[in-house]
Amino acid sequence: MTIDAHHRVLIVGGGSAGISVAARLRRGGVGGIGLVEPSATHYYQPLWTLVGGGRADARTSARPQRSVLPRGVSWIRGRVESVDPARRTVGTADGRTLGYDRLVVCPGIQLDWDRVPGMAEALTAPHTSSNYSYELAPKTWELIRSMRSGTAVFTMPAGPIKCGGAPQKIAYLAADHWREEGVLRDIRVVLVLPTPGMFGVPVFAKELERVAARYGIEVRTNSELVEVDPDGRAAVVLDHASGTEESIRFDMMHAVPPQSAPDWLKATPLADPADPAGYVEIDKHTMRHVRHPEVFALGDAGSSPNSKTGAAIRKQAPVVARNVAESLAGTGALPASYDGYSSCPITTSRHRMLLAEFDYTLRPRPTFPLLDTTHERRDMWYLKRYGLPFLYWNLMLRGLA
Repeated sequence: MTIDAHHRVLIVGGGSAGISVAARLRRGGVGGIGLVEPSATHYYQPLWTLVGGGRADARTSARPQRSVLPRGVSWIRGRVESVDPARRTVGTADGRTLGYDRLVVCPGIQLDWDRVPGMAEALTAPHTSSNYSYELAPKTWELIRSMRSGTAVFTMPAGPIKCGGAPQKIAYLAADHWREEGVLRDIRVVLVLPTPGMFGVPVFAKELERVAARYGIEVRTNSELVEVDPDGRAAVVLDHASGTEESIRFDMMHAVPPQSAPDWLKATPLADPADPAGYVEIDKHTMRHVRHPEVFALGDAGSSPNSKTGAAIRKQAPVVARNVAESLAGTGALPASYDGYSSCPITTSRHRMLLAEFDYTLRPRPTFPLLDTTHERRDMWYLKRYGLPFLYWNLMLRGLA
């Protein structure tokens, strides 16, 4: 086998996880880093909810990939399609074979639009959109802004998804806009959730119940969108508790697709064989692969049972960077440990946000202990709209936060 290039550390994925780890490794003096990423554009995806809600411009979420790449890191412009951990090689779609001493896998998550019959087709029609796409998020706002009466359906799929609070956020932003316009009373808002409650942490679930009740939102828990009729504008919703299906005719729908690890990753020896979603099987604390000690993973493609959010990556990146560096130095046990911290900044109106922070224990883990963040707050809105994007571009991607 011919190795086209060998790297001391090879990172698969140039999103928030890959760039953050690369930056931290460089700051720690690690050289010989290669990063494989096909896209020329880097996106701050958490902003897309605000784009769909008419509170931000999509263009501010995008920057050239090269502008966020740390100095001293080699950008391999390509798409990974295979990993051979026994030979310590990665294969790309254009036929290159890359060798590594340590591999960091963070290619993000795959949006499985076709797993719900009719969903992909519906997104090309005038009445359905999704904030999970840069191209579609502005369409969401157009649908919300133009709606004056009828039925609006907002869905969330079962299984892990990136930014698990996003399907609720856009429902609240839409309802608050309609309230301000004086038309909310003429709009039936249906929120379809696969979970038994509004949120996995009880104190935050209670607050979101109050928010939904304030807007008169019809919440369908233990339910899931299983089919869309694009021509008839009908959403087929399955109630998992009763096993019954209902067809809801809508005038607008915000759809969130089921999600999984990228297909190429599912086919590698890195995937958890017991998980059909195909996430990289790692120790949830050290972020190291349970069977291949030269491999680490973080972000949405890892199997750690935390919410898949940028906040989780911000806490995982320093753990991975330190443990990779220590493993290269051969010092023995890995010193850094991730406790499952994640946060969901849930916009509850066009001016307020609920900052839900928690760890593996599902107990609240507030960053600002002197503030009561178990309730929606106006100051948290400014954090979401301005503070977090600043933190992302200027600190997190530079390995400073």
